[in-house]
Amino acid sequence: MPRALIADDERLMREQLRSRLAEAWPELEIVAEARNGQEAVQLTQLHQPDVVFLDIRMPVLTGVDAARQIAQLPTHEDAQGWPGCDIVFITAYDQYAVEAFEQGVVDYVLKPAEPGRLQLTVERIKQRRAERERGSGEGLEAAPLPTHTPDMQQLLQRLAAHLHPQAAPKLQWIQATVRQTIQMIAVEDVLFFISDEKYTRVQTATMEALIRKPIKELVEEIDMQMFWQIHRSTLVNIKAIAGISRDERGRQLVSVRGHGEKLEVSRSYAGLFRGM
Repeated sequence: MPRALIADDERLMREQLRSRLAEAWPELEIVAEARNGQEAVQLTQLHQPDVVFLDIRMPVLTGVDAARQIAQLPTHEDAQGWPGCDIVFITAYDQYAVEAFEQGVVDYVLKPAEPGRLQLTVERIKQRRAERERGSGEGLEAAPLPTHTPDMQQLLQRLAAHLHPQAAPKLQWIQATVRQTIQMIAVEDVLFFISDEKYTRVQTATMEALIRKPIKELVEEIDMQMFWQIHRSTLVNIKAIAGISRDERGRQLVSVRGHGEKLEVSRSYAGLFRGM
């Protein structure tokens, strides 16, 4: 059975959505409810639902910020087989947000949950789930979850800027350690970022440097129109992608212009290069 989480700071809205979902999608099991974005992230990590319904404006952490953190949670590479989840935003009418959602990158439900619009959202989610299952069963590269697509990351970045107009501008420079010195590296010159547990490696065509900043923070701070995330620990400059190949185990590898290293694409993001 598909499983879902509902996050809204208004109890009556959670109860209404639960009731309407029972009508529109009877087999859907609501496994948890959250009162703010931070709880939504924690409960998503705990319950690993198939769908997360997020109120766009919540205390502690907005639904948009929660979605960005959920997109960085461990998936089936290292988290007991969880493939990630679909995101549905719940919003009172917000012209900017609705216009963005209408582009089709993400699903949404207007408050109060209108049965017809909710049914459309449910059908779209079911269709995407069926396509992913069919592709997996046929041994094909499954379409990536919406949270794991460049379009979604760029949309979430724009919505976050809309919700936080006073937020700091995107990083233009990275202050990094190169041997025993500190150097300033232009973000546009970075070929790729790769993180381990403590450090992130910053690779340009001419140097390699280290910073103490994980990928999940970089995704929020740099312009994601310049980079694609191809692994939970890897960002690659779009202009630096030279091609895609496969190793003997069938894993996708990204070749980087100006550098001999090949970067592994995780299964969660493999659908970015379907047909290659």
